Amino acid sequence: MTAHDDIIALGQRINQSIIGQEQMVERLLLGLLANGHLLVEGLPGLAKTRAIKSLAKNLDAELSRIQFTPDLLPADITGSEIYFSAGGESEFKFQKGPIFASLILADEINRAPAKVQSALLEAMEERQVTVGGKSYPLPDLFMVMATQNPIEQEGTYPLPEAQLDRFLMHVQVGYPSETAEAEIMRLVRHEETQARAGAAAQQQKLEQQSVFDARGEIGKVTVSEPVETYIVALVFATRYPEKLDKDLAAWLEVGVSPRGVISLDKVSRAYAWLKGRTYVTPDDVKAVVNDVFRHRLILSYEAHASNTTPDQVIDRIVELVAVA
Repeated sequence: MTAHDDIIALGQRINQSIIGQEQMVERLLLGLLANGHLLVEGLPGLAKTRAIKSLAKNLDAELSRIQFTPDLLPADITGSEIYFSAGGESEFKFQKGPIFASLILADEINRAPAKVQSALLEAMEERQVTVGGKSYPLPDLFMVMATQNPIEQEGTYPLPEAQLDRFLMHVQVGYPSETAEAEIMRLVRHEETQARAGAAAQQQKLEQQSVFDARGEIGKVTVSEPVETYIVALVFATRYPEKLDKDLAAWLEVGVSPRGVISLDKVSRAYAWLKGRTYVTPDDVKAVVNDVFRHRLILSYEAHASNTTPDQVIDRIVELVAVA
C-alpha cells in the first residue's frame, strides 16, 4: 500500500468510531499531515476527546492526556528536575512530563491560567522543552490537539493571541445528523456489549513512517503562481479590508499574521494530496481557509456588537477576492 492508501484507511477506521463527525476527522488528518496543532471547539459530548483517542488507537504513537485546571502548574506539563540521592552521590535528574508523548490531548485548555498555557508555546513552535537551562527535544511525530468549550466561560482564561497563532487550525464541531445520532447509539451499545463479554478488539496500528512518507509526498505537491497570488490576496484582505469593502473595514481590527500564510499553504497542499491530487486548486484553498483564519482574526467592537462572527468575515473575504 502507498502512503496515501495508508492515510485514507486510517481516516476510515477513525470514522468507524467517530460517527457523524467526518469533517473533524478530516481536519485531524490534515493537522497530522501538515505537522501542525489543532484547537478544537465544540459543546460537551461531541466526541472531541474520543477523536484524538481514536487516532492514538489506530496510530503507533503514545498519547498523553493533560486535563487543564486552574491549579495546574507549568512543571506538571513540561516536567522538572528532581533531586536523587543514591550510593552516597546526589544529583538532579530531569523527569519528563506528559508533553513528551507524540500525541497530546490538552483537554479544556482555557481552564488553566496564562502561565500554564505559555508552557506549551515553546513545545508547539520549537518542538523542544527547556528546563534548568537545558533543552530537551520532543518526538519527531508531535501534535497537540487542544479542546475548549464555547459555553460556561466562568472560570476560564482566554488563550493569548501568541498561543492561538501557533495552532495550525481552529476547528469548530457541530451536532451530528439524525441518522448519525441513531448510529452513535448502536455503536455505543455494541461497544458496551463487547466490554461486558471481555472481547478485546484487534486494533490495526499505522506505523509512524507512513505519516513521514505522506509528509514527504505533500512537500512535492505543486502550488502554481496564480494560486500563490490568491493565497496572499486572501491574507492581505484581512490586513487592508478597506480596499475591498467598508463593512469589512468596520469588522476587522487585526488581520492574519505571516504564520497564517504558511499555514494556509501547508493545509491546502495536505488537502489536495488527501484528495489524490499533486497540485493545489483555488477550491482547495477555499475548503480550508475558514479553519486556518478563524482564530487569527481579531474583530472590532462593531463586529461584536452586531454579532458578526469570524466565519462571516472570512466568507465575505472569499466572496470579494477574485481568483487570479
